[in-house]
Amino acid sequence: MHQFHPTTLREYDIRGIVGQTLGEADAEAIGRTFGTLVRRAGGSRVAVGYDGRESSPSLEAALVRGLTASGVDAVRVGLGATPMLYYAEAVLDVDGGIQITGSHNPPDYNGFKMVIQHGPFFGADIQKLGQMAAAADWESGEGKVEEVAIEDRYVERLLQGYDGPALKVGWDAGNGAAGPALEKLVAKLPGEHHTLYTDIDSRFPNHHPDPTDEKNLADLKKLVTEKGLDLGIAFDGDGDRIGAVDGQGRVIWGDQLLSILAAPVLEEVPGATIIADVKASQALYDRVAELGGQPLMWKTGHSLIKQKMKETGSPLAGEMSGHVFFAHEYYGFDDALYAAVRLIRALGRLGKPLAQLRDEMPDMVNTPEMRFQVDESRKFAVVDEVLERLEGSGAQVNRTDGARVNTADGWWLLRASNTQDVLVARAEAKDEAGLDRLVAQIDEQLALSGVKRGPQAGH
Repeated sequence: MHQFHPTTLREYDIRGIVGQTLGEADAEAIGRTFGTLVRRAGGSRVAVGYDGRESSPSLEAALVRGLTASGVDAVRVGLGATPMLYYAEAVLDVDGGIQITGSHNPPDYNGFKMVIQHGPFFGADIQKLGQMAAAADWESGEGKVEEVAIEDRYVERLLQGYDGPALKVGWDAGNGAAGPALEKLVAKLPGEHHTLYTDIDSRFPNHHPDPTDEKNLADLKKLVTEKGLDLGIAFDGDGDRIGAVDGQGRVIWGDQLLSILAAPVLEEVPGATIIADVKASQALYDRVAELGGQPLMWKTGHSLIKQKMKETGSPLAGEMSGHVFFAHEYYGFDDALYAAVRLIRALGRLGKPLAQLRDEMPDMVNTPEMRFQVDESRKFAVVDEVLERLEGSGAQVNRTDGARVNTADGWWLLRASNTQDVLVARAEAKDEAGLDRLVAQIDEQLALSGVKRGPQAGH
């Protein structure tokens, strides 16, 4: 039997601090239990990949031991980005996949992202995995181990059907796991390409690999403006989230990218449902409708969005955090390298530089994501209290994921994080005065539930 540290079983993955809350015994138990689930579903093979962290190879070895002890075969695809493992799971003859990755967390973190039978493995699945391990509810057997080189095939697939323009592009892999595949990709893409930090280094010596934090894009902005490039693209630590800057060095945020990517997709799939999370700008939903699509606001979280895409047959979805999901001409998982290729193709199709497309977007003022530390036990209760008060007062509220409130000034959002003991808020208005009024409403609601907006909680 095996007990996981209670903080490691998250909503979308298993994640912890190596040597403190996560170790090789956990990796082996994950393998043993996940392998058991795969066998009981009639499967026999699981693909395994890992990122560039120092702890990843030893965790991978332990995971493989656990998988084979459950009687399933482990197909090792080696070091690479998370979407490369997702790709392997989609095209190889396997019944599930596990990527060992700490994503954009600090170097001492690591974790496990899982897929089973081409669908996300999250929420109740992860809790069940914990319960089975605690009860030693395992199958036994002697699985085989094989190694499959997938990187070249993956890069070829990224370029399949490519008809994009030859642009001048800067790329920043942030010393994360996407670096080697990125080098192979730009060697085959037309145009002029300049890369930063494509060597994998688990200490992240240049900057933290999180493209949603503007300070991490400083080197990319400098590269783009100094060399007069058309755009710059950045990836997070495991290559499933994208960030971008235009030729003037302005950040193009997740929802803005989605509004650009949606245009050519809706030309080919008229009337399709395009999904974005509750943090996305109203301007995006309006733009999708203007393009003839069906905008759908959904809960934040890559697993939740993938599930909703399957349900609705959506060809494209995205989150503010830079996860972009293409089911149109692709497999429906979040792949930042593929999203980058599609962005360049979209610029060719739209016939305008990224900076011009940015200029044509409505000017909104918004807050960054504001995070408030709150006791885990109060986290969801506070949101419920706020919803109750707002609905009692006749406010216009969307409850998809927390409370998203529309007013004449714009909108504001308050939701509980699924992965941390924080509340997350965001507001967007047409001008600064409107934004101040919206933020005052957030503060008022938090105060009524006994929460103060003190110092911001970090990631």
